[in-house]
Amino acid sequence: MPDIIVSAAVITDTTGRVLVVRKQGTTRFMQPGGKPEQGETPAQTLLRELHEELGIELAESDLLPLGRFVSAAANEPGHRVIADAFATTIDPSTVSVQAELAELRWITPDDVEALPMAPLSIEHLLPLAWPATRR
Repeated sequence: MPDIIVSAAVITDTTGRVLVVRKQGTTRFMQPGGKPEQGETPAQTLLRELHEELGIELAESDLLPLGRFVSAAANEPGHRVIADAFATTIDPSTVSVQAELAELRWITPDDVEALPMAPLSIEHLLPLAWPATRR
C-alpha cells in the first residue's frame, strides 16, 4: 500500500469535546492536519496546517506528542496514512474554516456513531482523546 505521511492534531476544548474537520469534496471527518512541505518536522507541519486551515496560532511548546499511528487512508483508496499525532487544547471561538476545509465540528463520544469518520480517528486518535470511552 502506498503511504501518505501527515501530521494530525487531537484538539480538545476545556469541556472535553474534540475538533474534527471535513475537507471540501470529501465525506469523512478527521483530525485537522496535513502533509509536510520539504524540510518540515512533523510539529512544524502541524503548526502550519492549523494556521492555514483553521486560523490557529500555536507554538511548538503548545503541542504534546502522542506518537506515530498507521491506518487506511480515508480519502485515498488503496493507501495508508502514517500520522505523527499531537494533542493540544484551545478555545473553540479561536477557530474558523479556511483553505480546503468544508466544515468543522466539536464532537463528544456520543457524536461519533452518527458521523462518517476517518479510520485513523476511530482506530487511534479519538481513543487517545477519550480514554475512558474506548470503543
